Amino acid sequence: MATTQILQHVNAPRALVYRALLDAAAVQRWMVPAGMTSQVHVFEPREGGSFRISLTYDEPTGTGKTTAHTDTHHGRFLKLVPDQQVAEAVEFETADPALQGEMTITITLVDAEGGTDIFAMHEGLPPGLTPSDNEAGWRSSLGKLAALVEAERNAST
Repeated sequence: MATTQILQHVNAPRALVYRALLDAAAVQRWMVPAGMTSQVHVFEPREGGSFRISLTYDEPTGTGKTTAHTDTHHGRFLKLVPDQQVAEAVEFETADPALQGEMTITITLVDAEGGTDIFAMHEGLPPGLTPSDNEAGWRSSLGKLAALVEAERNAST
């Protein structure tokens, strides 16, 4: 099982970034790669709380893991350390054995010059999900997270 690791700098304080990691409306806006839309079905941001999210391709040529054009995943929050870390167990809803299995996503926030560094580690990728595709999706999503919290920071100053 493969692992991907990504670093994203955000020009916003850790508290603002952490809040965006645990707010369902914010998650629906940022935790979706370019070329897809998101729908948050369930979101209980507490240790042991569950979530269920669907990502649907904008173009009909996108091939989904759950249905023809949609990837749905569910999971639970494993660990929440305010303003520092969010760890989740995640699993695709799919009949494809190559995409099945529980993955772990750990997002750690660290103070950095001018804001926050986000360290995202995605462990236990199933064999049907290439690390390069996973990394590209996460880079896109974390770029959206940065834009969202930086805009919020600018609006409040």
